[in-house]
Amino acid sequence: MTDDEAMALALEEAAHAARLGEVPVGAVVVVDGEVVARAHNERELRHDPTAHAEILALRAAGAAVGSWRLTGATLVVTLEPCPMCAGALVAARVGRLVFGATDPKAGACGSLYNVCADPRLNHELPVVRGVLAGPSARILEEFFVERRCVPE
Repeated sequence: MTDDEAMALALEEAAHAARLGEVPVGAVVVVDGEVVARAHNERELRHDPTAHAEILALRAAGAAVGSWRLTGATLVVTLEPCPMCAGALVAARVGRLVFGATDPKAGACGSLYNVCADPRLNHELPVVRGVLAGPSARILEEFFVERRCVPE
């Protein structure tokens, strides 16, 4: 499975989140070319500030592979992970991160911080930025424009 194909699946998850009124971020975890987990934001649904797409996908991937160590996994997500999610990637020993849109306000994988490449931590992982960045940014922009518009 290519990064573009995996990102297309993550974008499907993001669209599902938007339909539920959640911030449209989607994530998939790929191991040996196969998707082992898919998730989208569920903070509103679960009333849980930690229910980000990445966290939910990592939990599902750990259950699917039978280990919290995800060294052979690639996490593909539509938006650059925040500090919490980047920390979870490091803690899970994820092998690789691919993301779409950058997050200049909260991004922790190159924008504000670079948690995934901090040599002071016990794990570093390669990061691929900008895969299907246009569609990834667009779904977020459309969601927030719609939320801010007041019907006449």
